[in-house]
Amino acid sequence: MPIKVQELECLEGRIGLLTLDSPATLNALSGDMIDTAQQTLDAWADDDRIALVVLQGAGDRAFCAGGDIRQLYDAMANADESVPAADFFAREYRLDYALHRFPKPVVGIGHGVVMGGGLGLLTGCRYRLITPDVTMAMPEVAIGLFPDVGSSWFLNRLPGRLGLFMGLTGCRLNASDAIRVGLADMAIRPEDRATLLDRLQSERWTGGAAANDNRLFRLLNQLSAVDYRALDASMLAAHEQAIARLGAGDDLPAIVDRLISADISSEWWQAAVDTLKTGCPVSMWLVWTQLKRAQQMSLKDVFRMELAMASECTRRPDLQEGIRARLIDRDQNPQWSFSILEDVPDAVIEAHFQPEWDDATDPMQLD
Repeated sequence: MPIKVQELECLEGRIGLLTLDSPATLNALSGDMIDTAQQTLDAWADDDRIALVVLQGAGDRAFCAGGDIRQLYDAMANADESVPAADFFAREYRLDYALHRFPKPVVGIGHGVVMGGGLGLLTGCRYRLITPDVTMAMPEVAIGLFPDVGSSWFLNRLPGRLGLFMGLTGCRLNASDAIRVGLADMAIRPEDRATLLDRLQSERWTGGAAANDNRLFRLLNQLSAVDYRALDASMLAAHEQAIARLGAGDDLPAIVDRLISADISSEWWQAAVDTLKTGCPVSMWLVWTQLKRAQQMSLKDVFRMELAMASECTRRPDLQEGIRARLIDRDQNPQWSFSILEDVPDAVIEAHFQPEWDDATDPMQLD
């Protein structure tokens, strides 16, 4: 079973422990994993014995590297697949929305690789703990997708143009970066993951959700957090002024040109720009447009918008081609439907933003 489900007995009450348990795939989310997590969370939401939920990943290398895009590729490449590609996104989005709206406290513990769908899971948690080895990114521009799983919500809340930069370049953030911009709440030592569970089990979780949340908040504040001075230096701190300057304005092609041509001597910057250079032009327009449109949206409307975007991506050629080039054939030479930003028609982008659901048909039916 790629997800391990446990109910841990406490002095009073129980903790629901969900462990993504596919270390060989860096805990990439398959359809079965999503369904198991959803069914478990639905049951725990209504179970008075469950006071809080902890979400973690198995193995030493990753919390979750994202969605299982090989499975997604197979669904797109085979029209007769029993589960359409768009359905994968609908199930993933419902799970992420359920985490954001879960009626009990959820603690996410991110370690190692936390990318794409993994970051979607972590940002949906009430408390987001990370270990010093964490690497965060939203690298979808490289495969012809866009920063999904609620990125329009959390990237828009980053300072300056950092959210846009992350979406355009897939840049990788370390633990210092994540804490600096609010994508994580605190860093703990890897060995303290087990200690935290023991500490949680030693409590009496007897109150309602609000009382348990207050108790949990106090307990987490008593943890021995890793001193920020012991973490790797923040790459964003070194580059955020350049990102703000180069990312200013309302002309996306000009912004991309400035980022690519900037004379900045940094391996971190160069890796980000290299991804931008070979990224999908349609994806870049989607990043630009989703962040602009989501600024005044509710969380649910953000999720509806992104799910419509993802559905359209499964109907166009770029996503399948990007996965082929990056992970199937590994030639690293995707042939995008448009080679430069200026060639992408407005109508192609607009097709991703057509509303597909109303309150009666919305896949995120939790209200």
